[in-house]
Amino acid sequence: MAEKKMTTSRKHHLKSVMLAIAEKRMEQEAAELIAAKAAYMNENCPELSLPSGVEELQKLCKELYSKIDKVDEERYDAAGKVTKGAKEIEELKFKVTELKGVKKPALKKVRLSADQMLHALLGSKHKVSMDMRSNLKQVKKEVKEEPAVAAGDWRKNVEDKEGMGGRKKMFEGAEA
Repeated sequence: MAEKKMTTSRKHHLKSVMLAIAEKRMEQEAAELIAAKAAYMNENCPELSLPSGVEELQKLCKELYSKIDKVDEERYDAAGKVTKGAKEIEELKFKVTELKGVKKPALKKVRLSADQMLHALLGSKHKVSMDMRSNLKQVKKEVKEEPAVAAGDWRKNVEDKEGMGGRKKMFEGAEA
């Protein structure tokens, strides 16, 4: 069964209807929020009636201070719960990463000279250029002299080893 495509005019009509409904809901939510705020203020903050005498004024101040202390305690407790929850979340995240195994990022090869590295680390403070090769220790090469083999006529060596006697000399020389 072939699916029918929606026309653009139908799409625009549905979109406008949805936007109208969303606007009405947002207005209702705003009105409910204002009503809830007013109800809370009426419940927790009754209208202030200023007393005419000093004793009544002191009594009112003590009541207000006790309410402020109560609210501060609640705020402190709530802040403590939040920090405790945040610490627990961090610990759980750490445990999850441990269980998954930490993936090491692939490092890129960067070719920097010593001067470029120092400039990157120290910034504009780096003024002296370093030539690493100049700091290397100088080593004198000693040439070992091996006993020179007499470079004689090769034909003579071949003639000495000719025949059975020459081969015998080779083997006797190896045994000795």
